[in-house]
Amino acid sequence: MTADLTMATSRKQGSIPGSFHLRFTEFIPPESDETFQYEEVIEEDSSVPEEEEDLEATVLAVKQHSDVIQPAATQPARNTKTRAGVCPPPEAVEDYLRNFLLKMGMTKTLDCFQTEWNEMLQKGLLNTELVGVVADVYAQNHRLDSELTSVHRERDEYRSTASATAETLTGLQKARDFHRMHHKRVLQEKNRLIEDMKKLKAQCGRYEPAVRQISEQYQSVFRQKMLVSLERDKALAQVQRLQATLHNMEPSEGGQSLDQGARQARCKTKNPSKKTPEPSGSVKHVAGDSKFPVGRRGTNSPLSMKGWPMDSHAPNKAKADGFQLRSTIKAHSRPISCLARHPSRCAVASSSDDRMWKLWGLPAGDLGASGEGHTDWLSGVGFHPDETKLGTTGGDGSVRIWDLARGQLVLSLRGHSAATWRCCFHSCGDFVASCSMDTTIKVWDLQSERCRSTLRGHRGSVNSVEFLGSSGLLSASADKTLRLWDARTALCCQTVRGHSSSLNAAAAAACSIASCDSSGVVMLWDVRNLAAPSVVVETGPRPSNQVAFDPWGRMLAVAGEDGSARVVDLSTNQVAGVLRHDDAVQSVTFDPTGAYLLSGASDGQIYVWS
Repeated sequence: MTADLTMATSRKQGSIPGSFHLRFTEFIPPESDETFQYEEVIEEDSSVPEEEEDLEATVLAVKQHSDVIQPAATQPARNTKTRAGVCPPPEAVEDYLRNFLLKMGMTKTLDCFQTEWNEMLQKGLLNTELVGVVADVYAQNHRLDSELTSVHRERDEYRSTASATAETLTGLQKARDFHRMHHKRVLQEKNRLIEDMKKLKAQCGRYEPAVRQISEQYQSVFRQKMLVSLERDKALAQVQRLQATLHNMEPSEGGQSLDQGARQARCKTKNPSKKTPEPSGSVKHVAGDSKFPVGRRGTNSPLSMKGWPMDSHAPNKAKADGFQLRSTIKAHSRPISCLARHPSRCAVASSSDDRMWKLWGLPAGDLGASGEGHTDWLSGVGFHPDETKLGTTGGDGSVRIWDLARGQLVLSLRGHSAATWRCCFHSCGDFVASCSMDTTIKVWDLQSERCRSTLRGHRGSVNSVEFLGSSGLLSASADKTLRLWDARTALCCQTVRGHSSSLNAAAAAACSIASCDSSGVVMLWDVRNLAAPSVVVETGPRPSNQVAFDPWGRMLAVAGEDGSARVVDLSTNQVAGVLRHDDAVQSVTFDPTGAYLLSGASDGQIYVWS
């Protein structure tokens, strides 16, 4: 291969005087150095002649030299900027052809071009000075074509986006028009309802005095009815005691005739041949339902036993400050939730968080019976008046009736939507009332095994319920109120307010009602005047869990969360004794004779005080 290497100085337009211009045409092999023809290079002198070395000539020469350099330096700057930044140098024509043929896949043509090009270079037939560069317009056209394609693609995307946006806008406008029309219709209905409410308020305002008068009359009549019922119960209890005394004094024959006369007298008192019409609004009966007795109370009713007069004839008269711990019974493995005394025997039933109930003999603590069947903890227990059955409540929301002799489940009553707290049997034995966390009280018919009525009115969990008289009910709730109900009509007769904290329990005896709350406040109420409590006893600040009267109505026991059971002497209305325990006391009760005070604690033990 041959090459032509030229090094010369030139004063062409756009070049720098006195500078070297190198043009490499082809690679020269070492073995061809002897035959290579060199071209003589003559360096031109760019200096100023000596004869013109004056100041003016020098300045003129420098100025001309600057005028020559500036166009050449500024000429490439016109095409240096592109869309992305700096434009690459112009591409040679031969490189452009090679790239084009390679891009089009014309490899044979490319090989021919390369072969012919190299041959011409070797033979010196190709003048490289005549080979120029690709005009800038082609590169510009190629770049503009790419930009135009990109712009068309973006235009199509924008057009599709605009079309979707237009459809969305049309849908939004339709929805706006629909909601605007609906809003106008709602405003019209609102204005109409406002007018109707104003009319109803005016009408209610006219009826309010009459309703208030009727309510006051009803409450007055109900209080009189309760007082008459209590007085009748006390009279019946006194008659029964006198009949029992005469029966013991007379011989057996005389006693038998006297007992028959007493039964005839009670039959006359009940007057069964004369049907008493049910009050309006009472719960409808179905086939197999029991009927509430009218003016009747069993001998095991709480009020009948607690209503004995406080005199020296009461057996086993105990002092409020004389209780001492006699024994303890390890009854359960978990906390005791409730204790219930046997109606006539010296025994007590207990329920616990271990899902079991047990019957214990006193004072030795002999286990008489037990049962298990609830799917959650037990919360309450109560005896049936016939002394052969037992009722329990628990966290599974059911009320269950058990046979004491066999310790087996007899009946399961379900209807509450939350945990049930307590249950209480009616003195006739045909009904049981239950209270629940679902804010309701239910009265169940044990004959038809269905819910006879649901008493609604409390706004919080109903924690305690107890029958009063032949058809009354007493309830205590977490909404800080006591309520008196008519079980036959399922109506609230009176609401008693006075506590500032949620009520945990309530109990009744004779003409008194006792209630306790979660702040440790115990209040005593007179049934004849329930506007305000007659006595307030502070046992806090820890909650009081339960209250219980002794059978003779002389003492009140209070179970405290602080691990103590307090005995209140009702003759002085003062705390006469404090009985300490190892854990919180959940329940208290007295035995039927009043000789023993029983307390159940969270440590699972029953404490027997005498």
